[in-house]
Amino acid sequence: MNEDSRYEAVRSRDARFDGAFFFAVSTTGIYCRPSCPATTPRRRNVAFFPTAAAAQGSGFRACRRCRPDAVPGSAEWNARADVVGRAMRLISEGVVDREGVAGLAARLGYSARQVQRQLNAELGAGPVALARAQRAHTARVLLQTTALQAAEIAFAAGFASVRQFNDTIKEIYALTPSELRAARPGKGTRFGPVAPPGTPGVLPLRLAFRGPYAARQLFDHLQRRAVTGIEEVSGEPGARTYRRTLRLPHGAGIAEVDEAAGDGWLDCRLHLSELRDLTTASQRVRRLFDLDADPYAVAERLRADDVLARLVDRHPGLRSPGAPAPDELAVRAVLGQQVSVAAGRTLGGALVAAYGEPLPEPAGALTHLFPRPDDLAQAALTELGMPESRRATLRTLSTALADGTVVLDAGADRDEAERALLGLRGIGPWTAGYIRMRALGDPDVLLTGDVAVLAGMRRAVAPTAGLRERANAWRPWRSYAMHHFWNAPVTEPAGPRPTTTTESTGP
Repeated sequence: MNEDSRYEAVRSRDARFDGAFFFAVSTTGIYCRPSCPATTPRRRNVAFFPTAAAAQGSGFRACRRCRPDAVPGSAEWNARADVVGRAMRLISEGVVDREGVAGLAARLGYSARQVQRQLNAELGAGPVALARAQRAHTARVLLQTTALQAAEIAFAAGFASVRQFNDTIKEIYALTPSELRAARPGKGTRFGPVAPPGTPGVLPLRLAFRGPYAARQLFDHLQRRAVTGIEEVSGEPGARTYRRTLRLPHGAGIAEVDEAAGDGWLDCRLHLSELRDLTTASQRVRRLFDLDADPYAVAERLRADDVLARLVDRHPGLRSPGAPAPDELAVRAVLGQQVSVAAGRTLGGALVAAYGEPLPEPAGALTHLFPRPDDLAQAALTELGMPESRRATLRTLSTALADGTVVLDAGADRDEAERALLGLRGIGPWTAGYIRMRALGDPDVLLTGDVAVLAGMRRAVAPTAGLRERANAWRPWRSYAMHHFWNAPVTEPAGPRPTTTTESTGP
């Protein structure tokens, strides 16, 4: 987009671009999301910024009406594999708050100066400013959803001092923390973050997304794979609630997400033993539910294929679910090799029961955290009843995750991670690709040997020959094409089981 097309998006209040860019008005000193309902400013008074942090760094404060800090994240950061995209994923995870710029740079394999320069050049803000904007958003959520004292909120949000917290809130929102709390939006407010404060210890959030959202298919996917002890799905289709435990940097947590979507958001409730984990927990849930996706860009590309066009129209807004814990997803992918989805789920439950960390207090069916790689690296795993060769693969993977031979964090280099996985005995291209797609959130993975994808193409009356060549036109959204084929209507048998080392674990 150029500045003229961005202004047209602002004039039309196009919510498709919320989070993709921000605009600021020089006469008011305010920055907004493109869909802000306020009167459209004159073109000569408008400036555009790629991030909220860049707008704040130029002296603009957040609009109180459209709340631009509550928009979905840009889908660009998930699609990009360069240092800027990787850095943005790590910053959203709270790495700068926990490890500083030096820790961020070390994870990326660059010097702090190089990271600073690249982020400033592309985004108009460095890692400190980007993390500061995120801290301010976390603080606003806590101010408007809890009864915590300001000092508690300051440190929970990641600020170094109460004074820094007060100054930042005043600068970004033009309100003191007390005034911001008093300005809490009502439950039905379109751009409000959440409902009024609820049960003590529970943080109610509205997790924003753009465009249509195929919630039923995503909840079906999660329900089929829910592992006893760490996950559960309750309720009837259309009104289900997904619950799972989270292992977080400072403690344990539980996330609850409702299937019924609001006007551009999913309702979520977080139970955290440490409020400092709010940012990390919310970002991990966002990744699991693929809430930063751009369904308009995906649909535009996939509809160019005559076969996929029908599937895209059948399930508008279909997402490619990620994973809140990449190491866990990798272990579960290996557990699911050469077995059905139901069998993989049973093996996961047995693994959790034998090696998982019990919660201090069980919450319904949620009783454990998933085992750490360290806990599995030397484990016998005889409780799983698997052949020794598969148990050896599981131990090999766990050892590689524990010692850093394989890195699957939010900022991991996807190509390097896949190469490292393929270097482990017992892990083939399908498993490595599946881990790349879900654990690393890569939107452009094609599992060419997947039996469900081939069957889906047959059901869609598409030729299976030349799949790889045909799929080049689906870039960079091949993961979404996979999910559309996995969800293709069943009109004929799916064909014989594959002869590869890994069976499909698609929907």
